[in-house]
Amino acid sequence: MKYNRILLKLSGESLMGDKSYGIDPDKVNEFVHEIKTIYDKGIEIGLVIGGGNIFRGLSAAGQQMNRTQGDFMGMLATVINGMALQSVLLQNGIDAELLSGIKIDKIADEVTPLKAKQALSGGKIVIFSGGTGNPFFTTDTGAVLRALEIDADAILKGTRVDGIYDKDPEKYEDAVKYEKISYEEALQKELKVMDSTAFALAKDNNLPIVVFDMNTKGNLVKVISGDKIGTLVH
Repeated sequence: MKYNRILLKLSGESLMGDKSYGIDPDKVNEFVHEIKTIYDKGIEIGLVIGGGNIFRGLSAAGQQMNRTQGDFMGMLATVINGMALQSVLLQNGIDAELLSGIKIDKIADEVTPLKAKQALSGGKIVIFSGGTGNPFFTTDTGAVLRALEIDADAILKGTRVDGIYDKDPEKYEDAVKYEKISYEEALQKELKVMDSTAFALAKDNNLPIVVFDMNTKGNLVKVISGDKIGTLVH
């Protein structure tokens, strides 16, 4: 396998399936099945999922809601999504631990790098919720931070598009896909891989990012096997 320990980043919207908001149980089951294919191969897996299917702090701030309050509400949304994933993972016989960047004792332990690494080494999938625990940071930044804390080999960012393009492939038929791209080029071209804070943190720590289509069955195992799936940012 090309990667032994990975951080899988999913958007909250990916859990909606065909719904306009909330969580689609069928989509969660579908993702868990894909995750199980690499878990069964012995891959150590950290998970970060956004909260946009439930609440978006930044959007709320644009509607005159206090940004700090909005961001904390978004963090709580990621905890809800993490609970949903943990529940389905456990139902499928996969031991999963939910950790949180904000203190919420009855639901999840607080994140520490040591606790996360011990859980991963013990065969558990670790779900990181609650973002960084601070407002003004996205779940992308949270994902890079957690990946660095657990010494992940790479961040795998599962999206509904099969990689990074020079422009939106859902709008432009002539969009060109990158097989590989450097951090510098992606930043210079302002490609929307992750927000600039997350991207700069990954760049400064030489953390590879693979952007791929999570909705295509079998793609996740292809990525961790080193197949040329998606786009590698390095």
